[in-house]
Amino acid sequence: MLKRHSKMAGKRAAEKAKSHRVFGQARKPARMFRAALYSRVSTNDQHTLSMQSRNMREYAARRGWSIAMQVREVGSGAAQREAREKLIEAARRREIDIVVVWRLDRWGRSVTDLLATLQELEHLGVGFVSLTEALDLTTPSGRAMAGLLAVFAEFEREILRERVRAGLADAKRNGQRLGRPMTAGLHADKVRKLHRAGVSKAEIARRLRIGRTSVRRILA
Repeated sequence: MLKRHSKMAGKRAAEKAKSHRVFGQARKPARMFRAALYSRVSTNDQHTLSMQSRNMREYAARRGWSIAMQVREVGSGAAQREAREKLIEAARRREIDIVVVWRLDRWGRSVTDLLATLQELEHLGVGFVSLTEALDLTTPSGRAMAGLLAVFAEFEREILRERVRAGLADAKRNGQRLGRPMTAGLHADKVRKLHRAGVSKAEIARRLRIGRTSVRRILA
């Protein structure tokens, strides 16, 4: 009887040990994701910077993520986001797993820029979360939202192309010359006159403030 009880206890212990293995290997503890927090404000709106940082830190804590880096940037919407580029460089070096922002317009300069950076992060295997829009690109619904952003980006590009075409057509109707101005060509008569007077090509270029190549081309 004792022998049978011992055998059953050993079997239960083996099954318990097996339950802690996955496909024959010991189950590893869940890896803690390394989050990068990015906050940005305009020059006249710096008082919200601490609010953005606080909310993102609290969110990362609730998700059980460690904060690998925190980037803060102050500037106008049209300015180059240099601090953001440093964060993306960290993603390329595989130093972070998740990017957290307060709002999408804090991250992207335009829909096209937003989509391009999100696609790069996805290619690098780095997640992206925007708190205000409740956008989490690590989920199926979040990836569906990214698909909509792609549609909006193409819409934005088409609008810009249409504006450029309309502007060129309007300039042509008004008799404006398109392309680079022919500054050297305007001095053609002066170039020939100075050359006939015995002035060197280098001196002609210096006096008229045009390139030596332009002088040679006019006199050819």
